[in-house]
Amino acid sequence: MKAGEKYLGMKFLVIGSGLSGIASVRLLEHMGAEVVLYDGNDKMSVEKLRALLPKESKARCMTGELPEQILEETETVVLSPGVPVDIPLVNTLREKGAGITGEIELGFGQEKGRVAAITGTNGKTTTTTLVGEIIKAWLGEDKTFVVGNIGNPYTSECLKTAPDSVTVGEISSFQLETVHTFHPAVSAILNITPDHLNRHHTMEAYVAAKENIALNQNREDICVLNYENSYTRDFGARCPARVVWFSSLRKLEEGYYLKESKIVRAAGGEERELLDIHEDMNLVGMCNVENVMAAIAIAAGLGVPMETVLETVRNFRAVEHRIEFVASRGGVDYYNDSKGTNPDAAIQGIRAMNRPTVLIGGGYDKQSEYDQWIESFQGKVKWLVLIGETRDKIAECARKHGFDRIRFADSFEECLKLCTELASEGDAVLLSPACASWGMFPNYEVRGQKFKEYVMGLE
Repeated sequence: MKAGEKYLGMKFLVIGSGLSGIASVRLLEHMGAEVVLYDGNDKMSVEKLRALLPKESKARCMTGELPEQILEETETVVLSPGVPVDIPLVNTLREKGAGITGEIELGFGQEKGRVAAITGTNGKTTTTTLVGEIIKAWLGEDKTFVVGNIGNPYTSECLKTAPDSVTVGEISSFQLETVHTFHPAVSAILNITPDHLNRHHTMEAYVAAKENIALNQNREDICVLNYENSYTRDFGARCPARVVWFSSLRKLEEGYYLKESKIVRAAGGEERELLDIHEDMNLVGMCNVENVMAAIAIAAGLGVPMETVLETVRNFRAVEHRIEFVASRGGVDYYNDSKGTNPDAAIQGIRAMNRPTVLIGGGYDKQSEYDQWIESFQGKVKWLVLIGETRDKIAECARKHGFDRIRFADSFEECLKLCTELASEGDAVLLSPACASWGMFPNYEVRGQKFKEYVMGLE
């Protein structure tokens, strides 16, 4: 079989026409497959689907109800991350004998180098970006590939990999539901807290999806885990890989931990102070201290010299939309934490604030509970400005906990104007909604960008 003909003549159905779906079609066609691209969105048309593909593509584009012939012929289904694995269409295809896989699994099938894979409810993007920068400093850009939930499909990069390259992947729970052979040399679960229960239905299913990141690892591999998270600590006892722990709260006999303001590495009975979190880090908040510890552990597990690791950490700045300082206007500091799309992530945003804060919350309802988020205010939150479909639910929860400094806004623009009126010199305004952006914005990036544009327009 010639190169580029691995799937010659095989019949694939790609469901979903986002970035990963289109990249999957391109890879499959390159590998000789016969592909049907399908999108069940009632706003999508065959013409719109066709426009997303290269002109030379021979993929068949379909919307609406799939013909029975396609259901019968399909050998393998590639699900985009946004497509649940238990919808009727997928169940029907599974019953008819089709294999169900995902874009991450498809990309890994063409991987030639080593993989570092990172998951967790919060901190994935910051940690993945930092590890990517460390690997670039070590191997160079041409040997480093940063892929996955971070916005760059694995299937767009996998053919460029080489035996001496490293792929760093941010892998979501949605993506981990459809892995089968995916086998990172180093994996990491940063933390697990309730999220996406509208998709996974139960906490047990969500945790199981996260744990799939180590599904095919063995004792020659490494899994970096957070000792201070009950779910990851429990997983450590049955993880198939060699576990490397990190902790922000206690001394560890082996692993990475925080000693006063120093990150320390303990290994083989020896300790080494690596960096001072106040002097050597540009990131703020204990969540980012944990992210940095995890990134150091991942990079060290791949064999990166520690001096290269630490130099990269010293120069690394916050990822856009994650506790990102935007500007000071009228003595008020504005922070964009639009990626705080669940209560636990938003708690980290609050913890990073060191002054009275006007907080923007609310958005799409992912069936989250907001009690711990409200409790984390601890006198820091001066006003809570609520938007979106969850605003009444959050307000009710806040009042139950004795917090009633609440204002409502019917639009994002009204919300931002209200925040500037409520904030006084010496305060902060923090966009950290504890909810997804859907319904008001296509994604958290657009929400964060609108916030930044508004702030930069203030005099």
